[in-house]
Parts: sequence; structure tokens; C-alpha cells
Amino acid sequence: MDPVVIPILVAAIVVVFLVAATVRIVPQARRYNIERFGRYRRTLQPGLNFVLPVADRVNTKLDVREQVYSSDPKPVITEDNLVVNIDTVLYYQITDPRAAAYEVADYLQAIDQLTVTTLRNVIGSMDLEGTLTSREEINARLRAVLDDATGKWGIRVNRVEIKAIDPPNTIKEAMEKQMRAERDKRAAILHAEGERQAKILTAEGTKQKDILEAQGTQQAMILRADGESKAVELVFQSVHRNNADAKVLAYKYLETLPHLAQSDNNTFWVIPGELTEAVRTVTSAFGDRSAMGSPVAAERADTADGGTDDTSDEAATPEIEGDPTLALDAAAAADEAAKQAEVAVSDAKAEAEAAGETQMPGRGQVSGG
Repeated sequence: MDPVVIPILVAAIVVVFLVAATVRIVPQARRYNIERFGRYRRTLQPGLNFVLPVADRVNTKLDVREQVYSSDPKPVITEDNLVVNIDTVLYYQITDPRAAAYEVADYLQAIDQLTVTTLRNVIGSMDLEGTLTSREEINARLRAVLDDATGKWGIRVNRVEIKAIDPPNTIKEAMEKQMRAERDKRAAILHAEGERQAKILTAEGTKQKDILEAQGTQQAMILRADGESKAVELVFQSVHRNNADAKVLAYKYLETLPHLAQSDNNTFWVIPGELTEAVRTVTSAFGDRSAMGSPVAAERADTADGGTDDTSDEAATPEIEGDPTLALDAAAAADEAAKQAEVAVSDAKAEAEAAGETQMPGRGQVSGG
């Protein structure tokens, strides 16, 4: 090999080394702290940077993006002397790379210890129930303390969250029993409210049903009374239009009277005082017809008194045969009607006495005359 080539190769290697030591490429969101002869010189920004070879060197490489740090569970004593384990999650960001590298030896350990001491101060002033229900307040107070302490370290704490609060197992069991009792209580209250509402609705429905039934009964009675009134009015008009005499009315009265005692629910029977008058009217009506005499009886009397040959009369007028009751005279018919009325009254009295009625309200008394 030519002796001239060797120095050229050595010079080229030295130049490449110096160029490589002079150029520094910093990635995005990274910061490099440069020291010159052991003293902080400057912080390299992202991109192409030049440094003095041999004299300058990179001390620390820092990531300025927001980072998450999750601490281990730390025991903390509450105001009511209960030990709880609390896990925290810390969101932080490096704002000053020089301070983060030279103001504190290990900023993560420093933040962790500061978080634990702050938690003990905050939780120590609260009981267990307040600790479990006041996470927002604990987070705000913890962040305020960490911001104030980490500001000089070149670190900004964006958020502090409590991940978990674990009380002792005995306290967990007691809390579960309490929650179960609360749920049972709410269930019993809801069940009672449901039954109360159901009873109210049932009562309202029964009330509406009774009202509607009463209104229906009222309307039915009104319509029935209206129909009966119109029927009576029509009968009254028909009677007066046909000019019915007292004989027909008295007979209808006696015909209707026995039906009063046919009901099974009657325990007593009111005997009207007009019964005697009705019987007397019927008797007088049939008595007039007996005075006039029946044609058959008159014809027979004439035949007996004449003593003449009535063969021709018998041939001309045949004898009429009928029911024996038609041959009774008017007085016998009236007596028979009176007897039937008295029998009906006697039967009604016997039924009333058999039912245990000892007092009979009388609007009138029946006489056999």
C-alpha cells in the first residue's frame, strides 16, 4: 500500500467522526440537556442541532409529553382510626427540562412521596364515609398541593385521580350488611307504597262501581215508576172512557184481593176496610138480578101454573141444559163470593199467625154481613 494513502484514510475517518459528534438530531416531543465540560450549556430542541465534539455531551433525554404515573396502594389512617389503602393516578408534564434534570434527583419518587404525605393530611381530617363520598374534594386539594411543590421542579401536575379506596375486610362486611339493610328497607317501603296505592285504586273502583250501580238502580226505579204511572193513567182513562159502573169495579176488587196473600215473604196481611163495602156492592148487584128472575125459572113457573097441554110449547122451546152453577140464583152467587173472600182472609190470618206475627195492623175489620 502506498504510504500516502494511509494518512488520507486516517484523516477521512477523523473527519467522519468529528462530523458525527457534531451533529445531533432530536426527535419530536423530546428535549436533550447539553453539558460542556460538565456544566449545563443548553437544551436541544427537536430537529437538527450542532454541538462541539468532545467538549459537549448529552446529559439527560426527557419526554415533554403528558405522562401517567400510577402509584402503589398506600395505607392511610382516617379520622375514625380506620386504615384504608388508597391508589392514586397522576397525570403530569415536564415544562422545564433543565429544572426537571437539575432541581430534583428523581422527580417521580419525589412526586410519589409528596402524594402520600398529602393524602395522609387530607384523609386524616375525614372519616371513612366522608372519604368514600368526597373524592372530588380530595382530588382538588391533592392537586393544589402537588402543583405548588412541583412547579420549581419544572413539572406541571394536570390531574390527580384516586383509583381505589380499600377499607379493611371487616369494614367491607359491615358496609355490605348496611347496604343490604338499606335495600331491604327501600324494598319494604316500595312494597307498602304499592299495596297502599293498590288499595286506594281498589277503593276508588268500588266507589265508582257502587255509584254507577246506585245511579242505574235509580234510573230503573224512575223508569219503572214512570211506566207504572202511565199504565195506571191508561187504565184510569180506559175505565172512565168506557164508563164502567160500580159493579164491575167491585168484582175486580174482590178478584184481586186473594192475590195479596200469595207471596212467600208476607208475614202479615193488611185487610182493607173497603172489603165489606165491596162485598155489599156485589151482593146488591146480583140481588137485583135475582129480583128480576131468570127466564128459565119463569118459564117453568108458567108451565106449572097453566095446567094445559104444553106439548107444543115443549116442541117449540127446547129445554137448555148447562152447568149447575148457572142455575144458582143471584143471592146464592153473592153469598158464595162473600164466603170465598172470608176464606181468603182466614187463610191470610192463619199464615200470619204461623209466621210469628202477634200484632196485625188493621185498616178495617171484615164483617160477614
